[in-house]
Amino acid sequence: MSNRSRLEISKKDIISVFENSNKKAYSESDLTGILLEHSDFWRLGQNITTGKLIEFLIKKRILNIAKLKSERGDIVRYYRGDDFLYEIALSIRSRSYLSHYTAVFFYGLTDQIPKTIYVNYEQSRKNTGNVSLKQKGIDDAFKKPVRVSHNIYSCSDHNICVLNGKHTGHLGVCELKDPSLSNLKVTDIERTLIDIAVRPVYAGGIYEVQQAFKRALEQVSVNKLTALLKKINYIYPYHQVIGFYLDRAGCKQKLLDLLVELGMDYDFYLTHQMGKTSYSKKWRLFYPKDF
Repeated sequence: MSNRSRLEISKKDIISVFENSNKKAYSESDLTGILLEHSDFWRLGQNITTGKLIEFLIKKRILNIAKLKSERGDIVRYYRGDDFLYEIALSIRSRSYLSHYTAVFFYGLTDQIPKTIYVNYEQSRKNTGNVSLKQKGIDDAFKKPVRVSHNIYSCSDHNICVLNGKHTGHLGVCELKDPSLSNLKVTDIERTLIDIAVRPVYAGGIYEVQQAFKRALEQVSVNKLTALLKKINYIYPYHQVIGFYLDRAGCKQKLLDLLVELGMDYDFYLTHQMGKTSYSKKWRLFYPKDF
């Protein structure tokens, strides 16, 4: 019996495996695993390779093919159904999760429809030792341009930006409870606000970040946000930035005090390279003069 005939005979069972899976995007190695797991039940024999299976899946429109183009080298993914871009984005690096402007969009904290999907892949744990902050070091760092990820893939009419985030052990990462989006891994609201305050460049800029804080005010737990911030343990005093945004959004003072209590030991900056600035004495924070 030919390879094509074996696949045709098992077509119904093959389709069933993919239709009963929550997964929408597959790498070649994923499909190799599926072939190894189901080959006996599908009665395919040993001559059916992953390549032949993929050829069959594409021809029968069980899966479609997506080519992700990048300066680092193109990659291929196979997908089914609609709303596949988020899963394709997460398939680039294992144990990654959606974050920043993508999470802002999921929670309805922006009117924009971002054309870039942000995926956070955590770095390994680093021993920072007893790092001692100095005011001049902070001043010099924020005069320079912010470092941004160049690990970007284009797919369809979107870009996928893979971020090498700080190791947190996936603190504040949850599953998005939306059946149409297959329970995607994404930062929760508190972690999202932290992330975009730290890197507004990945959330449309400081004006979009301020809007997100205003919209999130009735949903966010400042207690939880503060607890997350302590656990993440940034070297820089980003709690001053977050307190500033929450204060401007109309947060109650007794909640803002949770952030004040983390210390006001340094002058800090809302973002990098701001030009002319104003200064908040309350938060010891420089921010753009027209903000």
